[in-house]
Amino acid sequence: MDESCYYWHSAARGDAIPSLRWHVSLSSPSLDIINKYNMLTAEMLVEQSVIYGSMNYSFAPEGAVIICFTSGTTGRPKGVVISHTALIVQSLAKVAIVGYSEDDVYLHTAPLCHIGGLSSAMAMLMVGACHAFIPKFEATLALEAIEQHHVTSLIIVPAMMADLISSVRLKRIQKGCDSVKKILNGGGGLSDNLIKDATRLFPRAKLLSAYGMTETCSSLTFTTLFEPMLEASGTSLQMLAVTNSSPVKARGVCVGKPAPHVEIKICVDGSSNVGRILTRGPHVMLRYWDQIPEKASNSVEETWLDTGDIGFIDDHGNLWLVGRTNGRIKSGGENIYPEEVEAVLIQHPGVLSSVVVGIPDPRLTELVVACIRLRENWQWSDDSFKYSVQSNELFLSSTILRLHCREKNLTGFKIPKIFILWKTQFPLTTTGKIRRDQIRKEVMSQQLSFPNKL
Repeated sequence: MDESCYYWHSAARGDAIPSLRWHVSLSSPSLDIINKYNMLTAEMLVEQSVIYGSMNYSFAPEGAVIICFTSGTTGRPKGVVISHTALIVQSLAKVAIVGYSEDDVYLHTAPLCHIGGLSSAMAMLMVGACHAFIPKFEATLALEAIEQHHVTSLIIVPAMMADLISSVRLKRIQKGCDSVKKILNGGGGLSDNLIKDATRLFPRAKLLSAYGMTETCSSLTFTTLFEPMLEASGTSLQMLAVTNSSPVKARGVCVGKPAPHVEIKICVDGSSNVGRILTRGPHVMLRYWDQIPEKASNSVEETWLDTGDIGFIDDHGNLWLVGRTNGRIKSGGENIYPEEVEAVLIQHPGVLSSVVVGIPDPRLTELVVACIRLRENWQWSDDSFKYSVQSNELFLSSTILRLHCREKNLTGFKIPKIFILWKTQFPLTTTGKIRRDQIRKEVMSQQLSFPNKL
């Protein structure tokens, strides 16, 4: 620990953490501090090893290595206790599937206090790659770092990719992006338009997307969205996807196949093939920080973890996401998953991004509300005309979006009753995920003035 942790060290003394036996400072505190907090220093450990010749090391692969907090997109973040084994196997999976090597220059775009950034950093340490840091993610800073350090690899979430593309378009520059060879997306699916824009910005990069969570120590499944070598050979990934896809692809987002050490199953009710997504294996968390540890007989490998997501597995072994169990909207007695509606809305060329939420309604229980951000050069209109005859500019309206949903075969009760033009960026967590709870609060605070724009 460093000096900033002295207070927490003092608070953790005694019986607060019974398993904590050693208190080691990585800095060089004064003797007063050493005596006051009853701690060891790195120098003291080295001296002891010289005197006694060797030290007994503790080997506990199933022991806790870190407590990593969830992003808190729907509420308060939870501390997740992760084992040494989980962090190692998940990092090795990224090395094998993404293809990281000692030749990589990795740009840290994700905070190291969150599992995506931590797991990817560990993977890079394992292969001996070079690490490039920026204070926090900003599109301009990231693009400058890519050019300056000849970055070859980075991880992103959809909001980050959208910001990178917007920044390049605004400044009309595109330098240094040819060095990027591997991009791993997480935290949500990339729309078709984002994928196309990303491949133009990073033409030499293999673009992959992963699905996972803090409770599983990062990624469970992986899928390749763009492969430059296949593109150069004339083989289209999009054509392969059409050939191998499930006929019910409109009901969800394909997130690919699980890593070799990951088990996944679908817990269904009745005859439907859609159900709760469960997983087990060495990647699963030990427990939440405030929970009582499981009994010894219930090992991590034997226990199925409910991811909280709803989905299905197609005939080719691909996992498809439909939505979140605790994020579904109850309207007119029907269950509606926001992600399914958002996946349809984002297919319209005028929609940059969308967030669907439910607000209280005395008749239907909840109303489906879609918050829309427009693409550049598009305007919002209260009528149904797509084009302005005088200016030839592109227009979008509630009527047009409802028609679009019907054309995409979205079931009637799932089509949003209210559309709101959102003029600013959607509120995000520190990892770039959408804060649905905050958006819902803002929508509810404005419901008396609908259809006014936010």
